Amino acid sequence: MYLYVLNIKNSIRFMIDIAVAVLSEFWLIILLFFVIAVLYSSVGFGGGSSYLAVLALSGLFYTQIRFLALLCNIAVVTSNVIFFQKQKQYDWIKILPLVVTSIPLAFLGGYLKLTQAVFFISLGFTLLFAALSMWFSRRIRKVQKKNSNHSFLKSSSIGGLIGFLSGLVGIGGGIFLAPLLHLIYWDSPKKIAAVASFFILVNSISGLTGQFLNADFLINWPLTLILTFTVFIGGILGNKLRNSFLSPIQLKKATAILIAFVSIRILINYLF
Repeated sequence: MYLYVLNIKNSIRFMIDIAVAVLSEFWLIILLFFVIAVLYSSVGFGGGSSYLAVLALSGLFYTQIRFLALLCNIAVVTSNVIFFQKQKQYDWIKILPLVVTSIPLAFLGGYLKLTQAVFFISLGFTLLFAALSMWFSRRIRKVQKKNSNHSFLKSSSIGGLIGFLSGLVGIGGGIFLAPLLHLIYWDSPKKIAAVASFFILVNSISGLTGQFLNADFLINWPLTLILTFTVFIGGILGNKLRNSFLSPIQLKKATAILIAFVSIRILINYLF
């Protein structure tokens, strides 16, 4: 019995030592992730592009970057999905075509083996496109006309393409899906925010599964668990403080500047 209690104490002390070491080494990343989670969840977003931007500058091995970004997406948007479901914002018949192809293709994107150069070049162009999309997108009107003429093929094609990209580079996909849905007047802004959260959630889970089954999978579990817990708490806090900090437009502009800087830096490093 004494040895059993001693082993438990030693295990607890060992875990505390690991946690302290991770906090000491990665405290800035942890703090940034918490701030991102609070701000993005306060306006109904996941923040995957910002997580990727921070991780791309962190020096972590590239196979860990997309896994961490998707896992943090899941931790943040889960509470968003629950919030929107309670408000009955989901039209599942309209949502199904968007995810029927995106889920398997997100898995495929996550499962594919990428070299470091291919990953970072893909990530650089993805972040640059996302930055331009956010910066030049017009202010979303509170009232939009609805367009009910959305073919299954069109919706599934959009969902599949974004889903594959989600798993490939570790981005949730909402940052691409939402502007497209606004452009085609898919539904009201609130319903689009709701479907973007759900899209991020299911594709992040699918892409994460594909990465986990990849033979090259490698992850820093202590850092992963701490970051996941951090953004989960930040996501809950952001939901409680919904729209208390920045408007979605202000957040988009600030994020566009950040990820444009990171994307250009990545492309310069790996293309030139």
